[in-house]
Amino acid sequence: MSGSEARLPLDASLPQRPPTHVAIIMDGNRRWAQARGLPVAAGHQRGSQAARRAIEAAIQQGIAYLTLYGFSSENWKRPQDEVADLMGLLRWYLNNEVKRLVENGVRLRVIGDRTRLDPDIRAMIERAEAATEANRRLNLTVALSYGGRQEILAAARALAEAARGGSLDPAALDEAGFERFLFTHGMPDPDVIVRTSGEKRISNFLLWQGAYAEFVFLDVLWPDFAAEHLAEAVAEFHRRERRYGARTG
Repeated sequence: MSGSEARLPLDASLPQRPPTHVAIIMDGNRRWAQARGLPVAAGHQRGSQAARRAIEAAIQQGIAYLTLYGFSSENWKRPQDEVADLMGLLRWYLNNEVKRLVENGVRLRVIGDRTRLDPDIRAMIERAEAATEANRRLNLTVALSYGGRQEILAAARALAEAARGGSLDPAALDEAGFERFLFTHGMPDPDVIVRTSGEKRISNFLLWQGAYAEFVFLDVLWPDFAAEHLAEAVAEFHRRERRYGARTG
């Protein structure tokens, strides 16, 4: 085709490829419960059902990686009874949902500071990861006891130890080399980060990995999250022009 010839327009009816990696800040469990006069634990329990819906929707939409922000490093500061309820819910999930993950071809990976979790929970996570390791339909990552700053600091410490031990030359370090020390090593960066509840913050989530992610903020509280909300976020992602710092026009 010569430069003077008109190009055929893209067919808008053709399905667009889904983003490879969607990450979600699951926010609004407490407000959902409080608005209904229910204990906070009820909000977290309904939130776990929303997580199941998000996983199923990601599979249906052909998303390869889904990361859910389940429990932040700052969440340890919450009231002790609320933390205990969350840990109990986590135990229930690891005991009862892993079979469903296996049946649906979902690989589970947990990132964060596991040293703060009880030993039985750490063992359950290891068993769940091993049981789902061969699955390829969806790569599900759950961030537990996770903080983006803490992740970068831990990576910097590990890097410094490697340099001190002589296995790393700091002068030769590049971004790809640094990423090998992150919890998310081997995963693609998120294309889009979604936050529910109407709040417009990233709350210490995937600070390194989200450098060029698109952000979508939804007004729905997390316990009410459904497949159509994920579809809405993906549609908004497709409306964006991703520039990666480059000038256009």
